[in-house]
Amino acid sequence: MEVILGSPRGFCAGVVRAIDVVALALQRFGPPVYVKHQIVHNPTVVASLEAKGAITVEDVEEIPPGSVVVFSAHGSPPEDYRKAQARNLRVIDATCPLVTKVHNEARRFHREGKRIILIGHRGHQEVRGTMGQAPMLLVDEREGVHLPDWDANTEVAVLTQTTLSVDDTARAVEAIRQRFPKALIRNDLCYATTNRQAVVKALAKEADVILVIGARNSSNCNRLREVASAQGVPAYLVNGPEEIRPEYLNGAQRVGVISGASTPESLVQAVVNALRPQRIRHLTLAEEDITFVLPRELREEAPTP
Repeated sequence: MEVILGSPRGFCAGVVRAIDVVALALQRFGPPVYVKHQIVHNPTVVASLEAKGAITVEDVEEIPPGSVVVFSAHGSPPEDYRKAQARNLRVIDATCPLVTKVHNEARRFHREGKRIILIGHRGHQEVRGTMGQAPMLLVDEREGVHLPDWDANTEVAVLTQTTLSVDDTARAVEAIRQRFPKALIRNDLCYATTNRQAVVKALAKEADVILVIGARNSSNCNRLREVASAQGVPAYLVNGPEEIRPEYLNGAQRVGVISGASTPESLVQAVVNALRPQRIRHLTLAEEDITFVLPRELREEAPTP
């Protein structure tokens, strides 16, 4: 068997920043440090931080007054900040800067009087955070593109969840553009989402099967699996070697391996080791060197390069 290891893969800059924020908050303030929602969508990462004293909660009201809380990389609605203030919590915001950019866009377009349409997946934490910024209509392409009966000349701004399928989003955007020809379309899909989906498409041309390493609740990992399947290649989402079923690999001579933006490299290497390939080949489409600065209150705690 040959393993084709796709790259870029694994942690994006926003995930690295979020994990660093929790680790540095624990170092600076001591445990416990509370985390509103999973800091990133991967149980291995969450468990590692919880072992050091992080406590994950789903509601700010679960946090004892006066505590330190980190808001997750996915972004939070203003309501969470109000709750935190009422409980006298020290908030450290680990929202990915690319998600924060979407929040800023939403507030600006609302001030300008535009109607806002958000393309995203209903119920996802990022979507909840973005929809809290301003009034907007959600279009979930999985449910079909159902648009309001606004005048065709209505000033419309279109935002997107950062971790969607590039192709599915393009189709939704085209449907919106046909209904509202003057719509302002923002390209909010993040670089990591775009890069990893491009790698999957390249792997699909060479592999008999593709394994996407990542968690089942990770949006970007699920999109990678869907992109591979759309290319006509069997694809499976596994978070580690223990989730690989023998039937996934039946007759496969070339196995493509890729991981989502919230997946630690250790899980990728564990999967590759479990496959015991005769050969490992690397397929690299781009180099990523993006980094984000830490929140102001933690910069002095950043490790020296």
